[in-house]
Amino acid sequence: MTVWFISSCMTMSYERNYKSEDLDAFKIGETYRPECDTIEPYLIGGAYKGGGSAYGGKWKPSKPDDERFLGEPGSINRTADRNGDLRETKIGADGRAVKERHYSNHGNPKQHSIPHDHNIVWEGNRPNWGKAENYWGGDIPDFKSYWRCGMPYRILKSKNSLEDNRFKSISDFKWCMKCGGEVEIKWNGIHYGIIRYGTDDKITIYVWNCPETECCFNTADDALEYMVGSDRLRDVITQVTVLDRSI
Repeated sequence: MTVWFISSCMTMSYERNYKSEDLDAFKIGETYRPECDTIEPYLIGGAYKGGGSAYGGKWKPSKPDDERFLGEPGSINRTADRNGDLRETKIGADGRAVKERHYSNHGNPKQHSIPHDHNIVWEGNRPNWGKAENYWGGDIPDFKSYWRCGMPYRILKSKNSLEDNRFKSISDFKWCMKCGGEVEIKWNGIHYGIIRYGTDDKITIYVWNCPETECCFNTADDALEYMVGSDRLRDVITQVTVLDRSI
């Protein structure tokens, strides 16, 4: 697992101009910009210090990456997905996530700007994403938390294994879609993206980086009829390689 440390503070220009390759500048032994920014609590052993009270509710992370949805109120948890793209998760007053910023277009620049935001509400005690808030004009609002200068933090790359990501059942996939999921899968060597809020706010499936291949579906059941090559998605959903999923 790659770990990046930052021991100083940085300006908001980092958040406005971030590109995934900038993470290389944060590796141990490399340089970083000694500026100023908001800092979230230091991560210890994969759990957020100060965020333990959030685990006292009914919801508990089912996958290692889900730990980013809990933390110290007012903080921002910074993690990277399996592609190395930064995610920033803002924690609300009750210790649960209220908003997440993604520095990725999820293989579909038609549907997602870099960065884009998702509001998170908790329904049925599950985190539920709203549709993407895109910033096509380049006027990107600051993504702020409480001021915590001088406190070290680190950005952890995704801790989910492929087995953690795998859909264990058709119901698992349906819940992911119900909760606004953004999913990256591979089957027979072809890379696909699946997003809950795509064209016309419908579930949209496409070949990665080929938005012209989009197919839209009203329900998760309809989406499961999509053909991944010569196979129906419903028949192989528990067998596909799930490279990344938002929930």
